[in-house]
Amino acid sequence: MQLPVLPPVAPMLAKAVTAIPAQPDDEPAWSFEPKWDGFRALVFRDGDSVAIGSRGSKDLARYFPEIVAAARAELPDKVVLDGEIGVSALVGDMHRLDWDSLSQRIHPAESRITMLAETTPAMFIGFDALALGDRSVLDEPFEVRRRVLLDAVTPGRDRLFHVSRVTTDPELAREWFSAFEGAGLDGVVGKRLAGPYVQNKREMIKIKHKRTADCVVIGYRIHKSGTGLGSMLLGLHTDDGDLHMVGGSSAFSDAKRIELQQLLEPMRLDPDKPAMGEQTRWRSGKDGAWIPVRPELVAEFAYDQMENHRFRHTVKFMRWRPDREPESCGYDQLEIPLTYDLYDVLEGN
Repeated sequence: MQLPVLPPVAPMLAKAVTAIPAQPDDEPAWSFEPKWDGFRALVFRDGDSVAIGSRGSKDLARYFPEIVAAARAELPDKVVLDGEIGVSALVGDMHRLDWDSLSQRIHPAESRITMLAETTPAMFIGFDALALGDRSVLDEPFEVRRRVLLDAVTPGRDRLFHVSRVTTDPELAREWFSAFEGAGLDGVVGKRLAGPYVQNKREMIKIKHKRTADCVVIGYRIHKSGTGLGSMLLGLHTDDGDLHMVGGSSAFSDAKRIELQQLLEPMRLDPDKPAMGEQTRWRSGKDGAWIPVRPELVAEFAYDQMENHRFRHTVKFMRWRPDREPESCGYDQLEIPLTYDLYDVLEGN
């Protein structure tokens, strides 16, 4: 490749803040945009040569052949873009980002990658530009980089490359924060309009969804050290009364791990036979055994997102809820309305 910005590039990062900031009185300082929920990626195109760099500088091109082909068909000959790779799924009559379908794309078998590229094609949502033609814009303010991004990408529902919408209106950004969650987005990002692109530095800000849910403790795993509790397994009731596992909570202190094991040990349903938890590609080769307990304890946990009826990330223990009956802990407390279609978010409708 002969580009003014060459891989590997460490993407500019964001630090978490609690609220969308107000703009100064004289003129806007921030540009706000939806926080897309996918794989962070940098696309480098030099003619037929296309590379897709991950946040950890690994090349993702082999996993997304349709994005490589689209880069050759839809982008200028020489360009470097920063954005997010996602997969759209139809939920009812609304499209939303689907993390499970996206995560399945990281697979060792080329035949499976080819099949998934056809059945669940990915998209690239661009939100920054690093170079166009022979010109690097790393040191240019975001206002300039945004114009370069718009010059490089021509959006359309029949295309795989899209551009994130932006606003300088904090009130509109607050509306997006709530309204776009049903489309699979997980917050809002802010960039300084006058700021350059700074690699591997937390120069942006992010405001993510945070909420709590009351869950039933249905089991636990022993810590990898062999002493104390490693994680609690959590459940919620469906409308039919079935209790489904929805995720786990970990990151306890040494003293808390021992305390929790002592609490749950007498509640084991079968002291001699642990159940087996599901294996995922992220836990490949690891022991997924977990110990079921009587579903009697309720606790409050902090979480950010749900994905296919499960917590997307590990959740944080907040407090015990002895005032709640296990049967009262259901999915109804987690429902997020599908108020926006993903393509309406992309197209600014």
